[in-house]
Amino acid sequence: MSQKPKKHQINQRQINFLQSFIYDKEYAISDFSAYTASRATLKRDIFTLVDLGYLKTKGDLRTAKYYLSDYGLIHRPYNIKEYFELPEGSKNIFSNFNFNIFKILSENEIFTTEELELLNLYTNTFINNSKNLTDTIYKKELERFVIELSWKSSKIEGNTYSLLDTEKLIKDGIESIGHSRDEAIMILNHKNAFNYIIENKNNVNNLLSKKSLEQIHYLLIKDLGVRHGLRKTGVGITGTFYKPISLVSQLEEQIDLFIKCLHNLSNPYAQALIALLCESYLQPFEDGNKRTARLFANSILIAAKLAPLSYRNVDEKVYKESMLIFYEQNSIDSFKKIFIEQYKFSCENYNIFKE
Repeated sequence: MSQKPKKHQINQRQINFLQSFIYDKEYAISDFSAYTASRATLKRDIFTLVDLGYLKTKGDLRTAKYYLSDYGLIHRPYNIKEYFELPEGSKNIFSNFNFNIFKILSENEIFTTEELELLNLYTNTFINNSKNLTDTIYKKELERFVIELSWKSSKIEGNTYSLLDTEKLIKDGIESIGHSRDEAIMILNHKNAFNYIIENKNNVNNLLSKKSLEQIHYLLIKDLGVRHGLRKTGVGITGTFYKPISLVSQLEEQIDLFIKCLHNLSNPYAQALIALLCESYLQPFEDGNKRTARLFANSILIAAKLAPLSYRNVDEKVYKESMLIFYEQNSIDSFKKIFIEQYKFSCENYNIFKE
């Protein structure tokens, strides 16, 4: 495992420069003659990006070649708005699954030292806010969290229930008029999946497993006409040219590598973030993958006595676009910002820590 990287202080010019690199391709300085009018600026930017770990170099100074590092691949920043305004042909996307992704994620730190300090600070707030919590208050707070998680996670998938209608459904069993039965089932399935996580929260090894992943998926898609178990055919994803694995044998192998990767990561924050991204990236089930990813990631956080995420105040469009950037570029940068923001929100707004 490489050392925790320094906080990356790179400017917009350097960010744009990084985005011109195609992974696994080597470049000489002469390949970037159009990058800037100043050769000195070009060299200075390259040396800065090498020093920060985004680029690697091969050969001596006179014949040096430069290429995107594994760290640079997963951490190079993207401006979401600008990215989705680019013509499709200019993005150099990964149109197929990157079979090296779990090795890359296992061997590079996911959060910087500064980010981990922030997350731990938020966790302290989460724990302190729940001191002297009575069982009655805990149950009420936990119910509020489940309502908000079930509402927002379903809303991200196109469910049209309001938050108040979701509360009536979960607390009183009252379905909202003018909505399909499937919308109510989707919401209630979130509640059941979360209950499963709470019931098993003291056994982290059982939760962090393929069996638990499949059980969470089963609970989330129950009675929705979706087949349980790993999909047998290929799937497409709306809004991107990225295509997940289609061969069942490869999918089964990568699921095992996915779980192994999670166990190899250095802390539960990293495990939860990569669970969110990579279950969605794999698309192992015929439907319900992103819902499963959100609950699976929460199971990791809860087992580690950390705050689960409700996504209550996340922008659904930004959420989806940040996920697409990971699919197409394997960069975790945009979605990591969402994770940190939502973790802060949960720590400050839910009193549900229980020893």
